[in-house]
Amino acid sequence: MRQYIPSWLRVMIVFFAIALLVEYFVDSGDLPAFIENPYVSLFLVLVLLFLIAVEGILAALENTLYQSLNAEAKARYDAKRAETPAFIGWIQDTYKKLLGSKPMEQEHEIVLDHNYDGIRELDNSLPPWWLYSFYISIIFGVVYMLRYHVFNGDNQYDELETEYAEAKIAIEEYKKTAKDLVDFNTVEMLTGASDLNNGRKLYDANCVACHKSDGGGGIGPNLADKHWILGGGIKNVFQTISEGGRNGKGMIAWKQSLKPSEIAQVASYVLTFQGTTPAEPKEAEGDIWTPEGGVAESNDIETTTTQTDSTSVN
Repeated sequence: MRQYIPSWLRVMIVFFAIALLVEYFVDSGDLPAFIENPYVSLFLVLVLLFLIAVEGILAALENTLYQSLNAEAKARYDAKRAETPAFIGWIQDTYKKLLGSKPMEQEHEIVLDHNYDGIRELDNSLPPWWLYSFYISIIFGVVYMLRYHVFNGDNQYDELETEYAEAKIAIEEYKKTAKDLVDFNTVEMLTGASDLNNGRKLYDANCVACHKSDGGGGIGPNLADKHWILGGGIKNVFQTISEGGRNGKGMIAWKQSLKPSEIAQVASYVLTFQGTTPAEPKEAEGDIWTPEGGVAESNDIETTTTQTDSTSVN
């Protein structure tokens, strides 16, 4: 088998097979693995050098063994190498048929009368492979015309619009599970035990100093009554915690130190104080807020630039 496939072709076949396997198993993003990862490039270079070395060693061994044979053994070896396997013969016959050319001994049948300084011209027919390809291209062109110009099939612009629509749906589905993408417009009240427990831990670590552990208020306002300075409800409370309280006398903007998902958890926990009775409730501040009254306008919420220990959200 080795005598029918050149050494360079064997090396290339094995090398590209290994390269394809590496590309399949190595996560390289949009770029090929050997461009994205220098270690992959080094590995492929070493593989290529190894294959070349192996091919050279095998050729040297084969030649050494051949030279060690006596004359009779060499004759038998040469005769066996001269034999053409059946599948090789089939390939050669198929190749000749696709070419459509006549053997040299039959060329006299298609020689034209032209003679240019002893150069004679043959009247060969078009190669069958070329002719079949031409017929296939005609059939493809007819099918393409009917599909897209007669029956108005989806073109690349329609496919692009479909992909855009699918991508938009995928993004919306992703947003449902990506908690840190939450903002003022998408935040919702969290009721899960894990979310509220984490919200309580964050509240105890950051808010108790100003609002007390039961939300009764101290430096900051009371979180248990219906009065809100910057608006109640999950959206307004989330916005106030994220962007900070009133300029100059409110709390800092916690978006610098808390993730959006954590702010949503704290805001949800803060709202659990509604309707409870703190031990020492602070006097009510702000206006009574109800869901029917709507949320506060965004321009009513100002971000403080003063770094203070106050954590007022009410």
